Amino acid sequence: MIFMQRLFGILLVIIIIIVGSSCGNVKNLQYVQGAFDTAKLSKVQFTDPVIQTGDLLGINLYSDDAKATAAVMAQPTTISALAGNSGTASTATPAATPGTGYLVNQDGFIQLYKIGMIKAAGMTKKQLADSLAQRYVTLDLLKNPFVEVRFLNYKVTLVGEVAHPGTYSFPTEKINIFEAISLAGDITVFGKRNNVKVVREINGVRQFVELDLSKPDVFGSPYYYLQQNDMVIVDVTKNKAAVNDQVTVRNITVAASILATIAIFINIFK
Repeated sequence: MIFMQRLFGILLVIIIIIVGSSCGNVKNLQYVQGAFDTAKLSKVQFTDPVIQTGDLLGINLYSDDAKATAAVMAQPTTISALAGNSGTASTATPAATPGTGYLVNQDGFIQLYKIGMIKAAGMTKKQLADSLAQRYVTLDLLKNPFVEVRFLNYKVTLVGEVAHPGTYSFPTEKINIFEAISLAGDITVFGKRNNVKVVREINGVRQFVELDLSKPDVFGSPYYYLQQNDMVIVDVTKNKAAVNDQVTVRNITVAASILATIAIFINIFK
């Protein structure tokens, strides 16, 4: 009888520990808490993304002369290149083919038919478009050209405590931190919402910043809108380790309950 009382006492203590430790703070799961400074946060701070090495660009060209435009944009089927010392021409892949885009090389240049190598890295889309239009006019290739530039590989990587970590491609070039996180299935209950890291590379320099998604001030951050190739890192809270401990305690409780049941039957049929 004394053994049974002690056993039930132990089970009661374990249950109290589990219930007490499972009561978390709801505030840790909420975004943008507190009052909004509307005068400060009402202005949208969006900076046009800058073209970087490794970016894939889509370029559309228009002008007053459709035939001249088609001739300028046409891709050669072969490129003459020296094959060793033989001096013969060989077939090579053109700088871009329809649907594949123009890749910004490691030196920051793209190659376009008729106008050659053009510096692209470090420019915004509009700056590059204006530069290309001016080049077509200077070379007397087109009259009144209009150039449209867009990113074909606008992607962001999310890792850490999100439901579905991975690299996500976006059809738009204006994506904010909340939209990116929602596409990854939201931050888990074990993720730090008040300390989300954003890693960004600009002109070969890597930048690191921490965003507090639990405060309204996040809307005023220059990192609120993500740029291509950004990495978002969500750290884990200490609660995850505590939950793992709870699972262990729960398993012990189940085992103890089984032993208690066995002990009761033994005591009944003694």
